[in-house]
Amino acid sequence: MVPTGIASNKLDLYTMKKQPVVFNSLSQLHKAMGQQAPLHPLISIINYGDAHFDPKDFEQGIILNFYKISFKTSFSGKLKYGQGFYDFEEGGMSFIAPGQLLRMQDEEADYSGMTLHVHPDLLRSYPLNYAIKQYGFFSYSAAEALYLSEKEKSTILSIYRFIQDELNERIDKFSQDVIISQIELLLNYANRFYERQFITRKAVNNDLLARLEQQLEDDFNNDRSLIRGLPSVNAVAAQLNVTPRYLSDLLRNLVGLNTQQLIHEKLIEKAKTYLAKDEMTVAEIAYHLGFEHPQSFNKLFKSKTSFSPSDYKKSHLNSFQQHEK
Repeated sequence: MVPTGIASNKLDLYTMKKQPVVFNSLSQLHKAMGQQAPLHPLISIINYGDAHFDPKDFEQGIILNFYKISFKTSFSGKLKYGQGFYDFEEGGMSFIAPGQLLRMQDEEADYSGMTLHVHPDLLRSYPLNYAIKQYGFFSYSAAEALYLSEKEKSTILSIYRFIQDELNERIDKFSQDVIISQIELLLNYANRFYERQFITRKAVNNDLLARLEQQLEDDFNNDRSLIRGLPSVNAVAAQLNVTPRYLSDLLRNLVGLNTQQLIHEKLIEKAKTYLAKDEMTVAEIAYHLGFEHPQSFNKLFKSKTSFSPSDYKKSHLNSFQQHEK
């Protein structure tokens, strides 16, 4: 018979392995990665080639309570992007906000490069503390990474080296201001490069847009909305295997609308078709499109067309009758 204390310890260890590993400080992460303590308690750079850890220790994933900005100079193999797999041997960047669950098999694939860790406390007294939350790519998944040209990689690498050099020098009263400015520069370049990526990857992006439009068409045509309710941004993104923020940012670049606006546009188009046919009442159309209350449909339709559904229906019927005469 196994002593109670030993059995309890084994159970605790088993339970721990079933939970994500949470890192609250950079020092904890450095130790887990087989690295020396960070030069600064709130910011550090780790070279992937120098990191040593057993992926089995993180099978359930990890949670970092600080920002993680990865610069990957080369990949080995393929990454999943939406419904397909794509080669990205040239490398790129990914951005993780505090508190996100990371799966090591997705995030820590076989590549070389470095990662910048920034604790939120470093930013507390700076405008960047609020501005950093406006960068949408911190909500993207690993499969929605930023893929860089050689020139872009050179630009990003120079910023990483500048920050590392600053950390290697004696810390003085100007160090934090200088480092914060470099982090902001890094994020602004990333924003620019993502805009470029949305434009240059038109084939993949247009395919995603076509699938989205077909998905909405099916929802409205096959009574899905009547059963499930109005299509939500989160549900639409999940069906397309992308994050909600990435989908909205991509659509803004493709068609000038975010996901919610595009859903509304398609909904209004379908509503106009139903109103013109005069086969259902306004209330029936509202329920058919997924609205719980006809008043909500009336309010949205008028905000988008300047007509109430009833007025639109009447004007269309009057126009049709005059044409018949």
